[in-house]
Amino acid sequence: MADLEQLQRKLTERGYRCSVFETAPEAVDYLKGSLSGKTIGFGGSITAREMGLYEALSQSNTCRWHWDGASLADAADTQVYISSLNAVAETGELVNIDGAGNRVASGLYGHEKVIFVVGTNKIAPDLEQAIWRARNIAAPKNAQRLGKQTPCAAKADRCYDCSSPDRICGAMVLYWKRPTCIPEMELVLVKEDLGY
Repeated sequence: MADLEQLQRKLTERGYRCSVFETAPEAVDYLKGSLSGKTIGFGGSITAREMGLYEALSQSNTCRWHWDGASLADAADTQVYISSLNAVAETGELVNIDGAGNRVASGLYGHEKVIFVVGTNKIAPDLEQAIWRARNIAAPKNAQRLGKQTPCAAKADRCYDCSSPDRICGAMVLYWKRPTCIPEMELVLVKEDLGY
């Protein structure tokens, strides 16, 4: 198990706010209490879906999610953007892989605040293992979930670095620190397995 206090310090040093919660419902309550009257865009995130974040935050905010009929552009044109990450290194780096580019674009630019909600299953010891996790655990499971015709989707076992037209690994973003054009970025770490 990762030392979450040390990880919190490293993330803070890199310009992020960081909150740690024992359970997903506690994290949801925290986010409901801190976001009200905002426009909130959601990136494709199994973590957010498992937590019921869209439904919970829709009670006092205007939420836009392409999984609920909004367009990708609608979610990009919001005050707050919520998604997850494919991996967090204990050394403080964040890793995300994306096929369409909407999640990584919104995680880099255009919002007052970006929130990444992450289960502890996504924490890796260092950057190299975080990238390995994103490519060989998260991406194949997502390809399988989406019914893609890729080598990784067949068994969801590893990346085959394929050239398939269905490949969902279009871009990988590595965050060394908070991008300066986003005034606030927060990681909400949950001591549970969430998402891929």
